[in-house]
Amino acid sequence: MNRLLFIIFLLFNLGANAQIFRSNQPVSPDESTLAIQYYQDGDFEKAAVLLEKLYAIPNNEAYFDLYFNTLLKLKRYDAAEKLVKKEIKKNPQGDMYPIALGKLYQEKGDTQNANKIFSEIITKLPKDEFKIRNLANNFYRFENYDFAVQTFKQGRKILGNEQLFTFELLNIYRFKKDKPMLMQEYLDALATMPQLLPQAEAVLASIFEDKNDYQTFQAAILKKVQKLPDAEIYIQLLTWNYIQQQEFDMALRQLIAFDKRTKADGGTLFNAIYTFVENSAYETAIKAYEYLLTKGKDNPYYLPAKIEMLNTKYNLHTNGKYTVATLDLLAKDYQTLLNENGKNRNTLFAIKKLANLQAYYLNQPSMAEKELEETIKMPGVNDQDVGQLKLDLGDIYILTNQPWEAFLVYEQVSKQFEGQPIGNEARFRSAKLSFYQGNFEYSNGQCLVLKAATSQLIANDALNLSLLISDNIQTPSDSNALKMYADAEMLLFRNLPEKAIKKMDSIAIAFPQNSLSDAIMMSKARIFIKSNDFQKAADILKKVTEEFKEGIWTDDALFTLGDLYEKKLNDIAQAKIYFQKLITDYPGSMFSAEARKRFRNLRGDGV
Repeated sequence: MNRLLFIIFLLFNLGANAQIFRSNQPVSPDESTLAIQYYQDGDFEKAAVLLEKLYAIPNNEAYFDLYFNTLLKLKRYDAAEKLVKKEIKKNPQGDMYPIALGKLYQEKGDTQNANKIFSEIITKLPKDEFKIRNLANNFYRFENYDFAVQTFKQGRKILGNEQLFTFELLNIYRFKKDKPMLMQEYLDALATMPQLLPQAEAVLASIFEDKNDYQTFQAAILKKVQKLPDAEIYIQLLTWNYIQQQEFDMALRQLIAFDKRTKADGGTLFNAIYTFVENSAYETAIKAYEYLLTKGKDNPYYLPAKIEMLNTKYNLHTNGKYTVATLDLLAKDYQTLLNENGKNRNTLFAIKKLANLQAYYLNQPSMAEKELEETIKMPGVNDQDVGQLKLDLGDIYILTNQPWEAFLVYEQVSKQFEGQPIGNEARFRSAKLSFYQGNFEYSNGQCLVLKAATSQLIANDALNLSLLISDNIQTPSDSNALKMYADAEMLLFRNLPEKAIKKMDSIAIAFPQNSLSDAIMMSKARIFIKSNDFQKAADILKKVTEEFKEGIWTDDALFTLGDLYEKKLNDIAQAKIYFQKLITDYPGSMFSAEARKRFRNLRGDGV
């Protein structure tokens, strides 16, 4: 008995209880609840006794479903047949009881007679949308899903409207996991209901099992594209299908072909590129922006494409392996953009990216410092932007060995934006700087203030740092180990990951009994994620979840694992496992709400 059917029974039961009280029959309301409980528990003998008594009450036909199905469960076919034929005599015009009779024949193995009854009912369908829907629901009610589908399809023919009953059919196909029909129904519906695209993508992703499913769907989409070459919705769907298979260049090829065929302005392509970037397909995204640039400076997407291409190159060259020469060329591209468009609020992003390259990758922190100090004084920059620029400048002061200047800048921003996210960020950076310097008590004090921050991410980071400090300053040995870990974190801040790893590895040698193992593992995992070594990061994170179940980083590790498997390692089954474990084992985690949302999306819920 499927869950939906049981809910229907409960709804009927509520109506039946009301009838019991109205007719003053000698039946206790508790007997109704008890009958349902027996049924749910599989104790059909006891359920049958009570249901027979309840059903015998006049006007209590609402108990028919439960009583009838109980008799089927007990294989009391003669009693069930007598029951249903009695109702057919009382209601000769209805279709529910003939369907129940057909269900009885199915249970007895008499498929021929069952199908005969069902087919006769469908051939008599009236030209009435409500009655067609009601008949299909009755088939669904008795778990005859194929005949429910036939009813809806026949209804479309009778009413002359192929768009009717789309949602009902989608629900049935999805429930049955009928992939071919679900694909076809979505393809047919999207032409007139393009708003279904996000639902189609989520549902199909939840039931597709391997590359073969996507390739089958791809062939079906291409047929639609051939019939309707100018229909943007099918290009969007085809792009999504290629992306699911990590075939980014194929997706781009389709988008460019569509843009050329329709002589469009590039808007559809421009809006699609973010998906490439989101999936770290930076090289494909750069090709797409380069195509948009060929449309010339008069095209509305020329400047946005140029800007986004630079940002994409930044993401490409600062992730994984990079060369100084490549980043130097990128810095010159940003400088060229600034020379062409001037330094103003609209080019603020380029100033910040250029300063970041100079400070963390090109060993030119003094140049970045000067650039940001001048930008802060630039007219037309609002307070929020100035505050963010000051935070970036404070970070660069650390690189140029001016920690006191960094403290002053952080303090300015935290006071100016007290209680606001940017102010909390400034206070946290101050706490981190104190941590790097080994001033653990001051750092912990700042973190304790931030635990009540409105920004959940800052509050969580502050709590983790506070717990890390509190757990590792109990003895001089612990404090010295924590100081080495803080030095390693400072090396990471300076973008020196190899040196940071060596420093972390030396902690266990100098202090074998230290309790920093899980924190060190998390830091290493983040290093490997940044260098695109996702499997190595996942292996480390798994150890954190297995060996430190009560640790402060375990929920963070579980969420990161789920994210890696979903977005980088392309293993949805594993992603769901880690998101679900986080939801179940760590319900109080700040990541649990997002994990629940991601888990439901991967499973196809709520669409």
